Parts: sequence; C-alpha cells; structure tokens
Amino acid sequence: MKPNLTETRARIVIVDDHPAVREALVSRIGRQPDLEVCGEAADVNEALRMVADTRPDLVVIDISLKSGSGIDLIKRIKDRNDGVGMLVWSMHSESLYAERALRAGALGYINKDQAMDKIVEAIRRVLDGKVYLSDEMAEKMLHRSVGGGRKELARSPLDALADRELEVFRLIGQGVKTAEIAERLHLSIKTIETYRDRIRQKLDLNDGTGLAHFATQWLLENG
Repeated sequence: MKPNLTETRARIVIVDDHPAVREALVSRIGRQPDLEVCGEAADVNEALRMVADTRPDLVVIDISLKSGSGIDLIKRIKDRNDGVGMLVWSMHSESLYAERALRAGALGYINKDQAMDKIVEAIRRVLDGKVYLSDEMAEKMLHRSVGGGRKELARSPLDALADRELEVFRLIGQGVKTAEIAERLHLSIKTIETYRDRIRQKLDLNDGTGLAHFATQWLLENG
C-alpha cells in the first residue's frame, strides 16, 4: 500500500480504546520521517468516521474496542475503503486471531508485547502491500495451507467459532452479562442468547455455567 503521492508522509489512523496506548504509539510514529498519525479512535463507529474524514494510508487496529470488535471494524473498512491498509496490534493471541484478521482484510498482525521498533517495521511492511506476521505464525499458516503433511498441526477448539461467536465468547470470559454484550455489539439480547447456545454446542459444553467457566479459564491463559 503506497502512501498518497500528494503527501510526504504515510498517514495513519490508530484505533485503540486505551488512551495511554494510543499516546505511546502516536509518539513513536511521530518520530519517524516517513510516517504521521492523522487521527485516533476508541470504537468502531468513531473509527469509521475518522477513516472517512482523513482517508489514511493505514489503520492500526486493536481487537478489543470500547464498542464492537476489531475484526468487525476490519471488514467494514474493507467494504467501504478497499485501498486502505490495515494492521492489527493487539494483546490477544496471534495464533487465534491472526488468520481471522487476514481473512477479514488486514495485511498484518503483531502482538503488543513486541518492542516498539517492531510495530514501526510492521507498519512499513503493510504500507508496502506485504503481509506481516511473526515467523512462527507465518510457518503455521503455510503448514496448514499445504495440508500439514502427515502431521496435522493441532488447532484450538475455538477455531470452530465464527468471528462474532468468538467475540461473544471473549466477553463471556470477561464476565460481561448478556444484556451488556448485546449493548456493546449493538445486537438484541435474544441474538446474544442464540450465540451463547451455538458456542456451547460447538465447544461441547453442557450448560451456561460450563461455558462461563471455560471462557474465563481460556481468557486467563490466553489473554
């Protein structure tokens, strides 16, 4: 993804619901001669408005947002602005979310525990239209794409969940109640209850208590 020819720097929008995180990334990007931050947002709707108003070259997106999810935002940006590059920068497991992010339309995924110079490297790579993943994740995806040879790589049971189901599962693990999940995702309570039933069936869990326990334990282990 090449920067606009009329600009001397690539223009970047940062989408993260933690102000301190945004501030740190803005500071880091601001020290780069070829990059600049043209906007910040904390949730999906704010991000969509910001992208429409500023027409950036790249959007850096977290998975967990104040309202909605990063995966949903990636899909909506791609639908509206096919020429915008997208990079996920998140604390969540790359092994679970990276493939989903790329399928949704992002070109890269990097964990927040990486050094700040790595996020700059990832930004530049995505701006060049190239995929950015950790070496381990790139190898894992390549292995899957060729069938894994004789030894199929182990997959997480959560791979069976659709993107929206995974978002509901994550919120359940955080202890968020059904009504609040519905409000955050702008869905009805009945729809969230349907998602809960589907998740429970796919994970072979007996009841809602088992689902809540499994989701909480998974979140503790995977972040």
